[in-house]
Amino acid sequence: MKTTSLGFIGGGRITKIFLQAFANKKVEFKSVIVFDTNIDVMGALKKRFPHIVVAETPEQAAKQSTVFIALHPPMIMESLGKIAESVSADAMVISLAPKITIEKIASELKTPNIVRMIPNATSYINEGYNPVTISEGFAENDKLHLMEILKLLGNTFEVAEHKLEAYAMLSAMLPTYFWFQWKELIGMGDQMGLTEEESNVAVQQTLQAAVNLYFESGLLPDQVIDLIPVKPIGEHEGQIIEIYQTRLMGLLEKIKPTQTH
Repeated sequence: MKTTSLGFIGGGRITKIFLQAFANKKVEFKSVIVFDTNIDVMGALKKRFPHIVVAETPEQAAKQSTVFIALHPPMIMESLGKIAESVSADAMVISLAPKITIEKIASELKTPNIVRMIPNATSYINEGYNPVTISEGFAENDKLHLMEILKLLGNTFEVAEHKLEAYAMLSAMLPTYFWFQWKELIGMGDQMGLTEEESNVAVQQTLQAAVNLYFESGLLPDQVIDLIPVKPIGEHEGQIIEIYQTRLMGLLEKIKPTQTH
């Protein structure tokens, strides 16, 4: 990896997650250059990862051999227009956002080496579940090199591009549907007479076992659910399911690429 230079356009959460994953693996790159318009964000990132170079312009980050576009969808096309002349014809460009297709990205850049990836927060501990779509123009050697980098983040695998937004909903955003509930339950442990450590262990170990039971027991979903007769919030399941259907399917429609035909 020491011959590879990384450039990040955007220094927010996902860039921090990637840099932490690389640091966990003690991987060294030729250089890591990051650009973000927010001075405070860049200051915090530089403090956490002193080895990175803070770019003064997005063009500086875009000149690297591997360029990550770590921006929200509305900002991507305008930003690509600004860096188009700085991205070399043999660079590898990885977009980390939904909605903006490889075809649209390719319309702004001269490199054929374009990738879309839906990253996961769990990459922070190198346990990401990261689907990628790789453009047809990618040279095989470049593809192998890229996957070597991306697999440092966790389970990285190729999928058809039209499936990426579904993975965004069912994988990338999945923890947000549950994390606040775990936090609340652990907090309630004190009211129930447990210490914080006891609550943490009880929730963590039971969740891990419950996931294994659901997916690995050989039972049907309804058979698993029937193993516990008392369901304290069972009467509210319908409301929760309705929230999933309306909020998640509604968001999926918003992040899906716009059809051009």
